[in-house]
Amino acid sequence: MPTELEEVRFPALCSNAWAVCLTNIPLYFSLSNSFIMETLKSDKLVIATLDKPACENLLGFSIAQPNLFKRHQLLPVRDLKLLPIAKNALTMLINLSADQDVLANLADDDAFLETLFTKVTNVKEPNADDVSMLLANLVKSEKMKKLLTIKRRVPEQVSTSPNVMDQLMDCFVKGAEGALNKNATYDYLSYVFADMSKSKEGRAYFTSRQEYDGVVPVTKLTVFTEHQSSIRRRGVASTIKNVAFDIPFHPTLFSEDEANLLPYILLPIAGPEEFDEEETLTMLPDLQLLPPDKKRDSENSIIVTHLETLLLLTTTREGRNRMREVQVYPIIRECHLNVDDEDVREACDRLVQVLMRDEEGENAGQPGSIQQEHDDQQVVELF
Repeated sequence: MPTELEEVRFPALCSNAWAVCLTNIPLYFSLSNSFIMETLKSDKLVIATLDKPACENLLGFSIAQPNLFKRHQLLPVRDLKLLPIAKNALTMLINLSADQDVLANLADDDAFLETLFTKVTNVKEPNADDVSMLLANLVKSEKMKKLLTIKRRVPEQVSTSPNVMDQLMDCFVKGAEGALNKNATYDYLSYVFADMSKSKEGRAYFTSRQEYDGVVPVTKLTVFTEHQSSIRRRGVASTIKNVAFDIPFHPTLFSEDEANLLPYILLPIAGPEEFDEEETLTMLPDLQLLPPDKKRDSENSIIVTHLETLLLLTTTREGRNRMREVQVYPIIRECHLNVDDEDVREACDRLVQVLMRDEEGENAGQPGSIQQEHDDQQVVELF
């Protein structure tokens, strides 16, 4: 599983285009300090128009030579922050935010962040998905924990909450497949949630009932584990897994009247295989009599994440017993037999070893094993 968002990649520039880039970089940087900065004060539309060709030419450099943008104490980056109306400027910031100095500069700029929040919650914003991608990169910074406490103007067409995290969650849930903004899917916000849920404070948000709608945030995400977008599925799966590190929350995750998590993470693992009657009768209703064209998740890495979530849910004896009661083992067995992937099979093996072992004489919860599991999962947990 990746530990950071991949760079946005563009087709290689031809030699003529590179020549144009080379001539425009000093021109762009010099203009940034003179005419363009003066124009910005009077007419933002003019500045956007003037910089579009320069931005297009500079795109390749944001990947190939990002250090060029760190000249003069990040002056080019600071200028790009003044042009979030331009898609190409956003794309360059997405690429450049992989650099720790640039990331720190962007994450520390509250005014710039407010511009991003305004754009992503605007249902007519044409670049909302690009803003979502940039936010997904920015939350790699520890400074972005402040998302959990930032309050701002309520975007009435999106949310009724003043909390930024609630607003982003509402964009993600309501905006799937362009339902909120015809220009956006908000899929990359799932990566924001995955990173935010790495911390104890972040997990507290996802496991706490919110005042504005009375809903526990993680329960809004579970319905997307079989969504058509692999980006959305991957981010949601990682968020759920991180939440599963909160052991006191496990009863809520298991409860059919609350999160009811099990069917949502078992269905992506399950295929079209038939089970004998005895196994089927005690399975969860959603897992019984699956159609012959039922497909597992097409991304093996996502299946692994779900298997690791199930393993975390075996931390307590109550969790293990519940998973045995609803016949999780046969589903894992068939996944092991039918998915030709070493990581998937290894994850299946680890889970089966826990589910099939004898409980007699064990201490409920096995704190020593829990800590070791947490240590083993650190890299995978950090989406």
